[in-house]
Amino acid sequence: MKRIGIILAMIRFEHTVFALPFAVMSAFLAAGGLPEWGTLGWIVGAMVGARSCAMAFNRLADAKIDAANPRTQKRALPAGLIGVRSVQLFTAASAAWFIFCAWRLNPLAFALSPLALAVVMFYSYSKRFTSLSHAWLGVSLSIAPVGAWIAVLGRFDLLPLALALAVALWVAGFDIIYSCQDVHFDKTHGLYSVPSRAGIRRALLLSRILHALMMIVLLSVPRLASGHGVDLGWAYWGGCAAVGGLLVYEHSLVKPDDLSRVNAAFFTMNGLVSLALMSVCSLDVVW
Repeated sequence: MKRIGIILAMIRFEHTVFALPFAVMSAFLAAGGLPEWGTLGWIVGAMVGARSCAMAFNRLADAKIDAANPRTQKRALPAGLIGVRSVQLFTAASAAWFIFCAWRLNPLAFALSPLALAVVMFYSYSKRFTSLSHAWLGVSLSIAPVGAWIAVLGRFDLLPLALALAVALWVAGFDIIYSCQDVHFDKTHGLYSVPSRAGIRRALLLSRILHALMMIVLLSVPRLASGHGVDLGWAYWGGCAAVGGLLVYEHSLVKPDDLSRVNAAFFTMNGLVSLALMSVCSLDVVW
C-alpha cells in the first residue's frame, strides 16, 4: 500500500480531474440526460485506468531526464523512493483495467482501446523529436469525450469531435505554459517544446490564441447538441463565460519575465475550468 501511495503521488493522481469532467459531460450529452449508472461507472473506471497508465509510463520513459532536471529530481523514481519494477507493474495493471472497462462498455470501445492506449502512452517520447508534443498531449486527453460518447451510444458523431477539439486546444495551451519552466533545460538536452524553440514570449502568445480558439469551439457546442435533441441554455452559456474568465485569469498569472505562478496557473485554474464546464453542462442537460 505504501508503494501504491508513492506511485499515486508520483503520477499526480488528482490531476485526473483535467480530462475526466469532459468525459462525464460528453456522456450526459450522448444520453440526453443522466446516463445509466453502470455505464457512467465504467467510463470513470476507464478514464482512471488510461490516465494512470499514461502517467506511470511517462515517469518510466522520463526517469533519466527527470534525474537530470533540477525541477524534477525529487520525483519518486529519480529519488529512489520507488523501484522501476513496481512502476512497470502498476502501468501494466492500469492498462489492463482500462481495457477491461472498455470491454464492459461495448464492442467498439473495446476494439479501440489498444489504439487509445498507444496514443496516450507514446506521447512521452514526442518531445524527443517534435515541438508539437503539446498538441500530442492535447490529442491524448481529447480522447476522453470521444470515448465517453462511444461508451454511451456505440458510434462516432460530430458533437464529441467538437468537444475533443476544445480539449485538445485547451490542453496544448496550458501545456505550453507549463513547459516554459524548462526552456533552458530543454535547449541544453536536445528536447523539443514551443518555448525552447520560439521563446517564452511567443509561446505565451500562442497559448492565448489556442485558448481563444477553444472558446470559439465551445460556443459551437449548443448548435451541435440541438441536432441530438439536447437544448443547452443559460447554464451552459454562463459556464462558458466563467471558463473564459478563468482562462483570462490563468494567463494573467504568467509573464515572460515571471514564471513563479506557473503551478497555480497550470494546476488550480485548469482543474476549475474542466469542473466548471462539466457541472454547468450536465446541469443544463438534466434540467
